[in-house]
Amino acid sequence: MMWGFGAGVWWMPLIGLAFTALVVWLLVGLFRPSIPRTDNRAVEILEERFARGEIDRDEFEGRRAELVRR
Repeated sequence: MMWGFGAGVWWMPLIGLAFTALVVWLLVGLFRPSIPRTDNRAVEILEERFARGEIDRDEFEGRRAELVRR
């Protein structure tokens, strides 16, 4: 008479654990910064253009000041 109830109970803690893991995974994904900003790519490109001689020092310094200000 109790076989139906007892056989189905063993998986319930697994569902609770899976649900808890899903919630933790979603919260970590939600509050983690998506892209770590270690370098400013625009300044790197500007420095490369200056190194190649495409822009002069005045233009380089003016544009760099504008980029750093943002």
